[in-house]
Amino acid sequence: MDYRDAIRYIIERDGYERGFVANPFSGDDVAALGLARTSGLLDRLGHPDHQFRIAHVAGTKGKGSTAAMIASIARAAGQSTGMYATPHLHTFRERILLDGQPVPQEVFAALTRQVAEASDQLTREQPEIGAPTAFEVVTAMALLAFANASVDLAVVEVGLGGRLDATNVVTPDVSVISSISFDHSAILGNSLASIAAEKGGIIKAGKPVVIGPQTDTVNRVLTGIAAERGSPCYTAGHDWTTEGTRLSGPWGDWDDVDIALAGSHQVENAGLALMASWLLNHADPLSETVVRNGLRSVVWPGRFELVASNPETIVDGAHNVDSIRRLAETLLGRLAGRHLAVILGVARDKDLDGILAELAPLAPAIFATASHNPRAVDPETIATSAERHGMQAQIVPDVGDAISAAQRFAGPGGLVCVTGSLYVVAEAREALGLAETPAFERSLLYR
Repeated sequence: MDYRDAIRYIIERDGYERGFVANPFSGDDVAALGLARTSGLLDRLGHPDHQFRIAHVAGTKGKGSTAAMIASIARAAGQSTGMYATPHLHTFRERILLDGQPVPQEVFAALTRQVAEASDQLTREQPEIGAPTAFEVVTAMALLAFANASVDLAVVEVGLGGRLDATNVVTPDVSVISSISFDHSAILGNSLASIAAEKGGIIKAGKPVVIGPQTDTVNRVLTGIAAERGSPCYTAGHDWTTEGTRLSGPWGDWDDVDIALAGSHQVENAGLALMASWLLNHADPLSETVVRNGLRSVVWPGRFELVASNPETIVDGAHNVDSIRRLAETLLGRLAGRHLAVILGVARDKDLDGILAELAPLAPAIFATASHNPRAVDPETIATSAERHGMQAQIVPDVGDAISAAQRFAGPGGLVCVTGSLYVVAEAREALGLAETPAFERSLLYR
């Protein structure tokens, strides 16, 4: 099995596009089989997840940025890190990071071979639980990679939800829950309380949990779960605070904290990451200098990332109403009367009208586009909806062409933002020559 074989093995398995461990509409008993399969894989691999400390991160928005910050702070302290995050932007290897870098192709192939053998053994011995899905396989691969590399800390991001996610087989040193809002309602529930209950499923008995800024309803659910499980609970606004560029908590009061990721919401994520890092290193506290260096050097591509200037061009993977609201707040602070062009492409399961309603107050010109992902909404639908919300709209199906058109509209002093989907962001970065997706990966992904 070489790298191409490994990618084909993963993508062709049932459930590639689904972070949830099993069919979410088949009931908890069926979904829970995914946890049994993931545990079975790890058991046959010698439980690599027991060989390092773990920060387990869930949430609706900000979980990826928070995870990246935790890992960056750890590296600034001289610790080796592994990070498991989904989805990827350009290559599947980005889902398994060692010290911030995707695993090499040959390592990825070797991991796939090992987990495939464990999967075959599991299926022979316990056929009644079914074959592991792609997400379960890659979860096991990531944990095996971290053990093989002898990392000090693994930051494991939940794929979807929490309670029944394949990553929920781990026993973390700290659970981390970023801001929760509506997303994937068909799977996680139609109320914030039900979504919070799913994400709160990562809270483990006796293990500390750090909870970012939440609504009162969500806070009650999460703190209630923590109380039931005897988990020490630390909440934003109570155990630490963020205001402007000031982070205050058990570590002290730090002013003028420089965070590489832009936006006021990233300060909130930094507070959450710092609280988790403080707990992880409580026995040997991190210095202020180490933490500042970690936050200053964090890299998380595709999240309010400046990719071109003149006109200033930003890509941001915001894909639900709340994340678009945060993006709009950040754009407003940079607009200062400039022409704004928004290149927008979204997936069919997203609230398009809600997204456009958040963008409308900025009065942007909308350049409606679509990624090559089969789940993308057609640009005509986006343009029609944008015009209904009072915005000027233009249909440009190709993302690269949309960038050229938007930059011409914005002019040298203007502002361009590509958003609505990480798939659109990935294609924008590729069109600008910042990255490249291997052709065979793209052909399998978009088949």
